[in-house]
Amino acid sequence: MNVLNITVQLPLVDETPLDPHALALNAQEAAAAFIAAGTAANTVRSYRSALAYWSAWLQLRYGQVLGNTPLPPAVAIQFVLDHLARPLENGGWAHLLPPSIDAALVTARVKAKVGPLAFNTVSHRLSVLGKWHRIKEWDSPTEASALKTLLREARKAQSRQGVNVRKKSAIVLEPLQALLATCDDGVRGVRDRALLLLAWSGGGRRRSEVVGLQVSDVRQLDADTWLYALGATKTETGGVRREKPLRGPAAHALTAWLAVAPADTGPLFRRLYKGGKVGTIALSADQVARIVQRRAKLAGLEGDWAAHSLRSGFVTEAGRQGVPLGEVMAMTEHRSVSTVMGYFQAGSLLGSRASELLEPATQLGAPPKDHRTDLAVHPAERDSKEHVATDPAREV
Repeated sequence: MNVLNITVQLPLVDETPLDPHALALNAQEAAAAFIAAGTAANTVRSYRSALAYWSAWLQLRYGQVLGNTPLPPAVAIQFVLDHLARPLENGGWAHLLPPSIDAALVTARVKAKVGPLAFNTVSHRLSVLGKWHRIKEWDSPTEASALKTLLREARKAQSRQGVNVRKKSAIVLEPLQALLATCDDGVRGVRDRALLLLAWSGGGRRRSEVVGLQVSDVRQLDADTWLYALGATKTETGGVRREKPLRGPAAHALTAWLAVAPADTGPLFRRLYKGGKVGTIALSADQVARIVQRRAKLAGLEGDWAAHSLRSGFVTEAGRQGVPLGEVMAMTEHRSVSTVMGYFQAGSLLGSRASELLEPATQLGAPPKDHRTDLAVHPAERDSKEHVATDPAREV
C-alpha cells in the first residue's frame, strides 16, 4: 500500500475571511509558552510564525485554532498531505490543500504564495507543533508512527523525482579563503573580513548572534587573541553569558575593524553608507546573508550560499581536520549530536583513507603506505623525523 495515497478526507469549513489581528494575538499567546520555557528570542520569532500559520490553517480547515486541547494525529497527517507535493502517475504533482484555502492563507499574509511548501518548511512546522504539545504536557500528534512513515516515504518519493531537500553549501576552508580574498582594505572590506572570520572561526555563529554582538561584548587579551561574549541562545537559559575565543587571523581582522570604526558602545557590526561612512545601526540578519552571497559571487563560487553556510562550513572543516566532536560542539553550542553529526561526518570522510582505497593500487611501483595509526607506532619510531614525514595519518 502506498502511504502517499492514504488521506483522511475531512470536510471543508465555511471560508470565513481571516482576521490577521486575531491570528497574531493567538500566535503571540502561543509563543509566550516558548518564552516561559526559556527559548531564545530569535527562535521564538520563528515559532511565532509557524504557530500563526497553524492557527490560520486550522481555522480554515477545521473551524478551530490552537486552543486548550491537543490535536489528534489525523490533523498532523492532513497537514502534510495538504502541503507536500506528491508525484502523480502522469508525471505531474499534486497536494490536497484546496485552492480557495490556499489563497485565503496568502491573503492573511501567513503564506508567501500559493502552492505546496518545501519539505524543510513542513518539517519545521511539525516540530513547532510537537514542542507546543510537549510544553502543554500533551501527547504530541507528531509522534504518531503513521506520520513518521508518511514523512519518510514522502521524502523518498520527492527524492526519486529529483526534488531534494535543500541544504546550503558549506563554507569550508577553501571557499572561506576565496571569500576573504575579495575583501580589500577599504572600510567595507575590513568590516566584511572581520564579520566572516568571527562568524566562522568563532564557532560557526548564527547570523542573529553576529548582529546581536555589542562592542562591549568583546575584549582583547593580546595581539593574537580576543574573547567575545554571547548572551542566552537557543541552548541556554537565564541570560548566561559565555565567552568564546578568536585567535590568529580572526583576532587580527577584528582589531582592524575596530581601528577603522572605533566605538565604546553600540553594535559591533554596523551598516555602511556612501563614502564608507560607518553608521550607528546594527546590520540585520538578512544583510549578513547578503554579505556572504555577494562575496561568493565576487569570488566566482558556485553553490547555494547563505549565512548558515558559515556555521555548517565550520563544523565540516573541523571534521576534515580531525577536531574532536566534543570540542566542536563546545564552540558551536549545538545541543543535539544528531544535528551536528551530518556535517561533521561529511568533513571527516573527506580526509579519510577509506575514500582513497584505490590510490595505492594505481601507483605502480610505489612502496605500500604505512597505514598504522599513530597510537600503534612504537614510541621510539614516533619521534623519528622520517616517520613524521611518511605517516599518512600526519599528512595535511
